[in-house]
This record gives sequence, structure tokens and C-alpha cells, in this order.
Amino acid sequence: MKKNGLLIAILLFSFAGFAQQDAMFTQYMFNTTSVNPAYAGSRNILSATTIHRSQWVGFDGAPQTQTFFIDAPIFEENIGLGGSIINDRIGPVSATSINADFSYKIKITKKSKLAFGLKAGLNMIDINLNQLYVYDKTESIFNQSVDYRIMPNFGFGLYYFSEKYYAGFSVPKLLKNNFANSTLSNTITEAKQAKHYFIIAGATFKINDDLKLKPTTFVKITPNAPIQVDITPMAIYQDKFWGGLMYRTGDGMGLLLGMNVTEQLGVGYSFDWSLGNKTAVYNAGSHELMLRYDFILKAKPKVMSPRHF
Repeated sequence: MKKNGLLIAILLFSFAGFAQQDAMFTQYMFNTTSVNPAYAGSRNILSATTIHRSQWVGFDGAPQTQTFFIDAPIFEENIGLGGSIINDRIGPVSATSINADFSYKIKITKKSKLAFGLKAGLNMIDINLNQLYVYDKTESIFNQSVDYRIMPNFGFGLYYFSEKYYAGFSVPKLLKNNFANSTLSNTITEAKQAKHYFIIAGATFKINDDLKLKPTTFVKITPNAPIQVDITPMAIYQDKFWGGLMYRTGDGMGLLLGMNVTEQLGVGYSFDWSLGNKTAVYNAGSHELMLRYDFILKAKPKVMSPRHF
């Protein structure tokens, strides 16, 4: 029991150093800008989205994540600009990133475009092991138990899309910043940011005048961690209500529900449950709430057809 605090700290650092670090979302299809800068401005409207995720509810120190991003097209819609703030907390470790996104689109066919994107930002990591309850306070790791780092990073993305389908590839963090010179480096010397590779794809299929199907997928590739794939078939009714199921390889399943409350405001909720994971017996699943608002400006023509991605 004396080693519990130390073991928790080591596990957290190991997770930060060798596994997937970026927060995951069941409603990833509404969170594209944060992972792929080329998406900025692709909806041809000024749009703001926020998502809150409470993961492993009931588990002490469980991850809590909030993300907010806004993007819009400029200069006759060839260029898109965006910005995002992501806050992710797990136990005594808090990570906040502030990013700016730039995209440039070229027309491939009459109905499709290819966008190139760049992302630049700052990642702030705050580690406070004083928040842990320990039995043996003489453990050396707690002699220097607070660390705060600000690390720059940048990335790129590609995004190919039309009115009915899309596909993208991105590496939002190219730099592998590490903690080698941190105040905790005497304990953990190999902790570093991992490089993530993301692949996204989706499409919409019209079944009849009221019903559309929207299958999407999100592939996450990180060195020294298993490849993770989210597969989410969704149904859209009268371009207003949507619902679907999510399956995440090696992790769990989920349910998504949402609606367009007005022409400008969309609301979504999701619940997912871990499968084949030892943490599943200690928590009540994970919950997400999504809000998206589209600013319809009088100076610009109204978007006639709803965009589902």
C-alpha cells in the first residue's frame, strides 16, 4: 500500500510517454478541426463548436476533457482560418493546448476540393503530484513533485471532400517534445510527446426524402501503441435528428444522439462503455455533450443545403 502513490505516478508518466496522448472523442465527427487543420473553413460558414467529455465516470482521477474551436472561410472561400483550445486532465496531470489553423483549398472537380492545412500552437503541461494521497511521503518522486512546461508544436493535414463524402490525413503534432530537462527528470527520463497520425473518412447516402445514412471512421496511429479505429454508422432524419452506434477497436462501444435545434444551433450527446478493459468494472461509462453554432451573416448568402460534415 505504501507504493500506491508512486505506482500511480509512474503509470501516468508511462501513459504520457508511450501511449496515445491526445484526447479521444466519441463524437469525433464534430471535432475535425482539432485533429486536422485542413478542415478549417470547409463548411463555408463561420462555425463554433464545443465538446465536453467525462471519461470513466465514478473512477477517481478519471480523464475530463473540454475542447472549443472556431473556423471560417475567407477570401472567396479558398482560405480557411481556425483556432482551438483543448483542456485535458487526468489525475494530477493537466494538459492545455492553444492552436491556430490555416487551410488552402483547390478545386479538383466541379463538386470536390482538396485542402492543405497547417497547425501551430502551444502545449502546456502541468504535473502536480502533491494532489496524490500517498502513504510514504519519503518517496523520492515526491521531493520535487510539481512541474510546468510550455512546449511549441506544429502539424499539417490534407482533407479531400465533396457534398457527399470526405477523407483526410493529418499529423497535428510533429515535434516530439520531452521532459528530459524537467524537475521530475531524475525519476522519469523517457517521458515525451508522441507523434499521432490520424485518418478520417465518411460519406452520406440518401435513402429517401426523409432519411440519410452517414457512416464515418476515425483511425488513430501512435508509435508503441495499438492502432485504434472508430467505426460509426449514423442515421439522419429530415436533416434535423441523428443517431448512431460507435465501435472502438480494443476499447468499447457507444451511442450517439443529436438534433439541430434551430438552423444555427446543433446539440449532440454520446455515451460509451469500455469492453475488455479492466477499468470497466470500476466506472459508469463515459459521457459527452456537444454544442455547435453556425453564424449566418447577412452579408453572405444563406447556406441552402445542410452540411453533415
